[in-house]
Amino acid sequence: MTMMSLLSLEEVNTVRYKMVLIALRGATAALNRSTHLKSSILSTASRSLSTNPHVVVDKFVSSPPPSTSSLSHAQQQPVRHPNDVHDRNANYIDEDERSMAGVTATVRHNWTKSEIAEIYTLPFHELMYRASTVHRMYWDPSEVQQCTLLSIKTGGCTEDCSYCSQSTRHKTFVKPTPTMKVQEVLEAAKRAKDAGSTRFCMGAAWRELGNKKNAFNHILDMVKGVNGMGLEVCCTLGMLNAEQAKQLKEAGLTAYNHNLDTSPEHYPNVITTRKYEDRLQTIANVRDAGISVCCGGILGLGEKETDRVGLLHVLATLPEHPESVPINALVAVEGTPLGDAEADENVDSDGIADVDAFDMARMIATARIVMPRTMVRLSAGRLSFSEAEQFLMFQAGANSIFNGDKLLTTDNPEFDEDMELFNKLGFVGKPAHAGPRVAPSEVTGEVEITKVRGSEQQYA
Repeated sequence: MTMMSLLSLEEVNTVRYKMVLIALRGATAALNRSTHLKSSILSTASRSLSTNPHVVVDKFVSSPPPSTSSLSHAQQQPVRHPNDVHDRNANYIDEDERSMAGVTATVRHNWTKSEIAEIYTLPFHELMYRASTVHRMYWDPSEVQQCTLLSIKTGGCTEDCSYCSQSTRHKTFVKPTPTMKVQEVLEAAKRAKDAGSTRFCMGAAWRELGNKKNAFNHILDMVKGVNGMGLEVCCTLGMLNAEQAKQLKEAGLTAYNHNLDTSPEHYPNVITTRKYEDRLQTIANVRDAGISVCCGGILGLGEKETDRVGLLHVLATLPEHPESVPINALVAVEGTPLGDAEADENVDSDGIADVDAFDMARMIATARIVMPRTMVRLSAGRLSFSEAEQFLMFQAGANSIFNGDKLLTTDNPEFDEDMELFNKLGFVGKPAHAGPRVAPSEVTGEVEITKVRGSEQQYA
């Protein structure tokens, strides 16, 4: 009597199910679902039906593209994903995982804090290797998005964010100014475009848009005007309701920034005038309107490492991963509670503004691993890091920056300095309204991609 005959039907199905999982882990080199990729580099394909009739494992083997010498100039252009993040993700709806050079990665939304903490606390050399490999599996590491941020309404905010120089509750160098005129903003956008920026972000120091109908109408005109220049448009205007998000989408808004700042547990120590749930609701309103979500946090707010893990856990378990995650280092400003605490020489180590390049790289690397398809933006505080330190952060998986000489109220590297850095590192800017390049490892067949179709995708 065979062992199989001694098993119940339920046990047989369990054995078969495990066999399918093993088959999935061994599946190799699946290809991007977009038809232009399949037609250009697909060489062989096979399909195996598992013992479960509802599961189909597709194995695609890709091969390097033809020699560029035989291609026209148009054919030599990089293959790109769709620009809309929802379209990009739809192309990979049936993807289970990717593997390359001994590293396996997957896009998932059920991360636990302990799993993320295990990644975050890896030895630094191992964390960097994994993150850099994951980055190369999903992205072209030579392409970096360039964004410009303009404060269209500075100061006078009623929030009590303890890091912010624009709060009316803090006495800082920032003086309240009225909202900029539409034409002034469009002129600034043109200068940014001429300097090489492809995404223009507009920030206003408000707790929320609320009933600011006149100001909101002007912002809608700004969005339409910047979009008309061929630039992608981003706004950060505080809390939004669903109707406001819908109108911004109709005006041509590409993305909306609304940072969570830190973990839910540490958040009340930083801000008391707004709840964490308020921020999550704005993110949901933006996502439901079809606008790309830009959402990240700040290091140096007095948080513990568990708070950094907690922030990443919230982001990585959202219904959709943000299109971009900015990682900021606190730029401490005198007159703010955190800035004054940082300036207190008697405070030996309180975690406030005590952020170095390794902290930034560790945070970026962990974000890259748990959210492989998300752009990770090296944001505020970049001016305090050397070119070599910035390169460390790019190696950790950052593929977007803010450029221009000002980030709302704090200094930032100037355009010319960033162009010199790009030339030195061999980076190119991502064009506006163009999707990111397909990872070279995917095009040449170096990365193994496992796809699953059928009713058993819940374990992917």
